Amino acid sequence: MRVFTVNSNSETLQQISDLICALYPNAEQRSFLSSLEALAAAREQEVDVAVLDVMLPEMSGLDLGQYLIDLNPLVNLIYLTHTRDCGFDVMALHASGCLLKPVTQAEIEREFSDLRHPTILKKQKRLFAQTFGNFELFVDGKPVLFKYSKTKEIVALLINNRGAQTTNGEIIAALWEDDGDPEKKSSYLSNLRQDLQNTFNRLKLHGILLKQRGSLAIAVDRIECDLYDWLEKKEKSRYQYLGDYMNQYSWAEYIHAELDEISYAMEDSD
Repeated sequence: MRVFTVNSNSETLQQISDLICALYPNAEQRSFLSSLEALAAAREQEVDVAVLDVMLPEMSGLDLGQYLIDLNPLVNLIYLTHTRDCGFDVMALHASGCLLKPVTQAEIEREFSDLRHPTILKKQKRLFAQTFGNFELFVDGKPVLFKYSKTKEIVALLINNRGAQTTNGEIIAALWEDDGDPEKKSSYLSNLRQDLQNTFNRLKLHGILLKQRGSLAIAVDRIECDLYDWLEKKEKSRYQYLGDYMNQYSWAEYIHAELDEISYAMEDSD
């Protein structure tokens, strides 16, 4: 369970963080004095529970909560407030709970034990990448439809690169090899990147793409992937590599040798 705590008062922030740590020592907790810093971090890491002060200087807790929902519709928002007059706004966000300050450990425990979206239900990530056999991308169990087939291939390439930043030049080289005018391909790539961003925005898959100037990467901690699970867990993985990997893409052939070597090593260790 990943918990973000946001409060502009450092003393209150420490108090709330200590209460949560005492109750849930295994939780991954991050504390922020700045709502903007918390939002930036939420774009990189999926948040299960956000404990937010309603009154924050740079961006109100209510506005921050809406942004967090846009990033992850299943985030649990717990608000802290001095007054009772913000109840309607909190309810409009479908928050998990609202507490009057100062809060006690018992109140924190009560709210965490009755979350609107229990974290146990979210162990399965929304996005699943199938790489063994033909490549396919699923969101909530349904295949993702892209406007262009090359957009899907970009996602496959990013997943193949396992979180490493992949430059525009590397994407062009993989998708078209030596075919055609590089300048025209760069223009086409811009359209593909926009299609990718539009598709992920429509599906509320925020934070999946990690963009830098002239390059892209995939946030590996936000997706379920047969390849990643198999590489991590080997024989204990629920998925098995049987010699087929992203069959529809010629550039994927280069990784077969690596996967075969890992597979043979696993067999020899049995």
